[in-house]
Formats: sequence, structure tokens, C-alpha cells
Amino acid sequence: MAWRRLAGLNLCRLSPSASLRSLLSTTTSPAQFGPHISLSRLSSLSRLSHRRCFSTNLGQAQAALTETGGQLVEVPLAQTGEGIAECELLKWFVQEGDHVEEFQRLCEVQSDKATIDITSRFKGKIHQINFTPGHIVKVGETLLKILTEHSESDSSERTSPFDAETSSADGQNQSQVSSFSGGALSTPAVRHLAKQHNLDINQIPGTGKDGRVLKEDVLNYAINQGIICKDSPSTDKVELFNEIGELRGNFVSTSAYEDKTIPLRGFHRAMVKSMTLAAQVPHFHYLEEINFSALVELKEAFKNENKDQSIKHTFLPFLIKSLSMALTKFPVMNSSLSEETSEVILKGCHNIGVAMATEYGLVVPNIKMVQSLSILEITKELSRLHELATHNKLNTDDVTGGTITLSNIGAIGGKFGSPLLNLPEVAIIALGRIQRLPRFDEDGNIYPASVINVTIGADHRVVDGATVARFCNEWKNLIEKPQLLLLHMR
Repeated sequence: MAWRRLAGLNLCRLSPSASLRSLLSTTTSPAQFGPHISLSRLSSLSRLSHRRCFSTNLGQAQAALTETGGQLVEVPLAQTGEGIAECELLKWFVQEGDHVEEFQRLCEVQSDKATIDITSRFKGKIHQINFTPGHIVKVGETLLKILTEHSESDSSERTSPFDAETSSADGQNQSQVSSFSGGALSTPAVRHLAKQHNLDINQIPGTGKDGRVLKEDVLNYAINQGIICKDSPSTDKVELFNEIGELRGNFVSTSAYEDKTIPLRGFHRAMVKSMTLAAQVPHFHYLEEINFSALVELKEAFKNENKDQSIKHTFLPFLIKSLSMALTKFPVMNSSLSEETSEVILKGCHNIGVAMATEYGLVVPNIKMVQSLSILEITKELSRLHELATHNKLNTDDVTGGTITLSNIGAIGGKFGSPLLNLPEVAIIALGRIQRLPRFDEDGNIYPASVINVTIGADHRVVDGATVARFCNEWKNLIEKPQLLLLHMR
């Protein structure tokens, strides 16, 4: 009967010492096992059973990996564009434990130039996520780890965490289990907290479910190690103090008067870099007034005849098209300077950028090859770019390759502006708001006119004032007499 009870014990789930206690608890006396069974023999039996069980579990896990061709692979942040060294992580589309397919979206990142979706090259399970939204990730850093279902290499060449021999020592067994699990269980935020205090999270005992390391575990471990002071108030305590004070009614939180540090991200970071460079270039500005009366009438005519509700006619497509025609006569305004070779590069395409203010910052997408587009095609492309910019979905091609920029600041307000260059371009144009003002005709009679002020900022290393004045006169003539556009249309 004693041997039947022994056979029914599940010793695999117990440690060797616990296994021995379970063996003894099933009998009233070790003598029930017979004259040849001693306590030392029972202890050896329990350790042997535990060791065989551990070896069996390892073999089952290894077989599962071998069956699926599984492999733990790292997914780094790849190069997203020329000159891009880091990106901001905007959001994750997956969580730890999720199953992903090939080409499935993993996360969304934003560089200085565009927003990019990172997709999976593998099919498998998300094992570990290393960053949280808002973090700056450098090119080459590991975004996450995926336990793949299919390895890219032959199984004979694959290195498994179970290739080492199973040791009888409990410490070595635990080491192999940790190697298979990939380290301590924790969230990216907790791992980041440990990293801030220069702690190895694998050394921190976890009190959460399945040994998961919690925020409190990291803080307690840091206090025990003398890294942080036990009496120092945490952020949570300060926030709780402020909330309690506000509930009392007569307490004014001091945080309302404290300075705040806001990190620069995405397009804001790009603006810092580009404007710093632009400030080193010698600028000059040229101001002109343009009569928009004829263009206002033309726009109203198009609006009345428009039967496509998805198309919204504005002044901007007319200005862009007429600007392209003026650039044809003054190609130096559509150029860039090569400081290394002391050469001016005349651009063949009129890629006209339009500055757009979004909640994500200032961005300047450009319309490619305007000289080959109709006004209607420009209208549709402008609408597409505006929609993408509004939702922070512009790609790298949309925001690179521009040759000259229009800034319609008048849509928000203001009569004048003195814009800085969008390098390596040599010219930028700011548009003020349209005003209804009295003007004199050729006979001296007063009439109401719709006028706008334009300011052209130029790189004085490449163009001079006379060139900019002649260019502006050509553009002004096309705007004030839009019928002339028909003569140059292709």
C-alpha cells in the first residue's frame, strides 16, 4: 500500500525537500516501505524524482520549440531615412504575449521628417517590449523581442537554451529556467525605472504574479542598496498631497507656479535644427502688395460651377501654379547652394512646399513636379497632403525634396512676415491675410480692392535684390491677371 501511495505522488511540482516531506506524510513510519528503505534512501529518491521531472519539463519545452522552429529574435529600429539617427516611439499596436503575423504593424515612430510604421518580419509571439511611448529610440536599439514560429536558419545551426547538460544542482537548474524565460517578468516602464537607477532587473526579487517585478520591488530594492533615500518623497506622494489639498478647498497647489520642462519631439526637434542652420545664412526680405480682386472672382466662379463636393477650391492652388510659371523664367529662385563645391544647383522639378501648422508641430510637405500639374490636380494633391499632416501620417517622400516654400500665415492672421529659409532652398514666401481696402484706378477713382502682402525671403549668397524683384513682378502679373495662365498652360 505504501508503494501505491508513493506512485500516486506528484513529486514533479515540489522541491527535493518538499518531496521528502510528502513521502513521509503518506506513511506512519518509514518501515512501511520495507526493511531495505531508509530515510537517506527516501531523500535520494525524492531528489532523483525532482531531477527527472525537471529534465522532462526541459525536454518538453525544447520539443515545443523544435517543433515550431522557434527562435528568440530581436527587432531593432532600422534606418528610417538619410541622416536619421533616432526616432520617437509614438504608440504600440501590440502587447507582450500577442501573436503577430509577417508584415503586421508593431509600432509607430516619428523621425524629424515623417511618421513611420514598423512592421514585423517574423511570425510569432511578442516576448518582450523594451520601450514605452514617448521614449527616444536610437537607430539600432532593440524595440522588442519576438519568439518566432519559423527560424530563418536550419535547425542544426540553431542554438537552443537547452543544449547544455542538465545539472543536479538547484542553482544550475534555476539558471537554465531563467535562460529560457528571457529574464525577469516586468513591464517596459518598470524596466526603465530600474535602468534609471542602474539596477539589473534580473537581480530584483519580484512579488507580482508569476514572479513579476513591480515598481515597488524596484524602489524597495534601490532603498535596500542605498541608491535612494527611504525618506525622500516619491512622485506619487507629492501628487497625492496636492490632490488632498485641492479637496480641502483652501489649498493652492504650488505645482501651478512651478516651471515645467517639455521635451522637444518629432517636428519640433526638426524645427530647432533647421532654424538653427537657417539663422547662419545671410537673409534679405522683399515686400510686395498684390491685388487679388480678379483671383477672388475666378475662385467664386469655380466654386459656383463645382459639382464635386470632395473638392474645395481655395486661392493656394492658383498661387502655386502661377509661382511655378514664374520659376520657369527665373530658375535661380528654384535652386540650392553646394558649399563644398561652390556651385549653384538649378533644380529641374518645381517641388513647391506648403507650410502647415498642425497639433504635432510645423511641417512642410511639398507638391512634386508642379510644372506638369493642372490647377485641379494641385488642388487634389494639396488636400491629400493636408489630410495626412492633420493625422500625422506624412511619409518621408512627402516632406523631402522641396525646392521652394510657401507659408500662408495669413490664413491664421497677420499682414506681414519675415520667414526664414527652409534649407537647402534659396527662397521662401510668406503670404499675409487678404484685406478689403480702398485703392485708386488709372483714372484716379477710388474702388474697393482685395489686396494681400507677400514677403519673399532669399539667400543673399545666391540671389540679389534685383533678381527677386523681377521674379516677384512676374508672379504678381500672373496673379493679378489670371487669364494669362491660359497662355502658358501645357
